Amino acid sequence: MSGWLLIAGLGCSCLLGTAMTALRLPGTWWILATAVVFSWWRGWPEGMGWALGLLGGAAILGEIVEFVGSLVLTRRARASRYAGWGGMLGGLLGAIFLSFLIPVPVVGTVAGALAGCFLGAAMVEFAARKRVAQGTRVGFFAALGFVVGMATKVAVALAMSGGLIGWAVAETKIVVPAP
Repeated sequence: MSGWLLIAGLGCSCLLGTAMTALRLPGTWWILATAVVFSWWRGWPEGMGWALGLLGGAAILGEIVEFVGSLVLTRRARASRYAGWGGMLGGLLGAIFLSFLIPVPVVGTVAGALAGCFLGAAMVEFAARKRVAQGTRVGFFAALGFVVGMATKVAVALAMSGGLIGWAVAETKIVVPAP
């Protein structure tokens, strides 16, 4: 297969993985699977074990940051002990149940997760402290943490894609002809 065609296919797969990540699907894992398939296709080139390890570590890091982003910012808002966990649980439940309110695929899920994150943290904080203003503040920070975690995971997917494509171009030794 032509080197350019291989790199183009790899780029398309990485673009798909990044788009999947933005839509809260397992895009970072898709990019890692793309790297494994590329390695297999190229006959497991030297040094690819390190590259796959780095990509796997980046995928895990993206998952952790997305998962705890809401929790960390909720705690920064001086929330009660359980409000962050309420935001995380609310985000999960919102993604599942509130997505039916907006019947647009993926958009409804993301909006439901955002609303659930806000509501979960705000309700737990209100139950703990009986102050609407504090509950609203904590809910806002939980939703902001959700957005920051999601944006960070998309940045991780972009970095993974760029690293993989760069490594693949160097590995296939594609030479651009002089004009």
